Amino acid sequence: MAAATSVVLLDRGNNTTCTINLHGATVVSWRVNNQEQLFVSKAAIFDGKAPIRGGIPVVFPHFGPWSYGPNHGFARVTQWGVEKRPERLPSGDVEAIFFCTDNEWTRSIWHYQFRLTYRLILREKRTRDMVIYQEGREAVTIGEWTDRIYQNTPQEHIITNVVSGRKMRVQKYNFPDTVVWNPWLDHSKDVPDLGEDEYPNMICVESGHVSSPVVLLPGTAFEASQILQGSDPYVFTYFFLGNVLMFFKCSY
Repeated sequence: MAAATSVVLLDRGNNTTCTINLHGATVVSWRVNNQEQLFVSKAAIFDGKAPIRGGIPVVFPHFGPWSYGPNHGFARVTQWGVEKRPERLPSGDVEAIFFCTDNEWTRSIWHYQFRLTYRLILREKRTRDMVIYQEGREAVTIGEWTDRIYQNTPQEHIITNVVSGRKMRVQKYNFPDTVVWNPWLDHSKDVPDLGEDEYPNMICVESGHVSSPVVLLPGTAFEASQILQGSDPYVFTYFFLGNVLMFFKCSY
């Protein structure tokens, strides 16, 4: 398991950074112009054992309660390695690559060999206006306990009222499903590593392959990607295998 201090920092300049804790390869901070974009609970546990409550963890090889091992699989409670330290690309963007492979512990739970590769890019993309994709169905509004799996969702979502009333665009590729979760007052007391008063200030949006499993033959791979873009001209892009949970800070 990764120690609480095992972190990797991507710094693009202009007070725009991304911090990854190697415990679960969890993105625990994404700051744009020094303003935090992600939610991490003030009660989150950083002991290298429990999953980190908030940020962007990786869910693999299972979503939800799992009879074989930890809820949402073992990727978010496993120490990841660094395949490529943060490196500035010719474009000025910053890239890092992380990996996770099977070991004696994972095989005792799930007897398969695997390798996950997780590529993150902190990218700047200047735009004049944020183009909003208007979907025909009614928008999802959170005002109560919510735990829903939406199947075959559009490739793009817009999350409103994220930080100081701004919008966040989520673009996903090869992730057909979207899960929306907030414990609200009903269940926030049941989550020990979430402050009881934090539920109005967060929303968990999960892009993944949830409703149906991905079956891989020996020697084959599954690839998916996701792009997060805030109202500021910075794009945080990452490519990896598995599902992802994202906790955004919200303003109410």
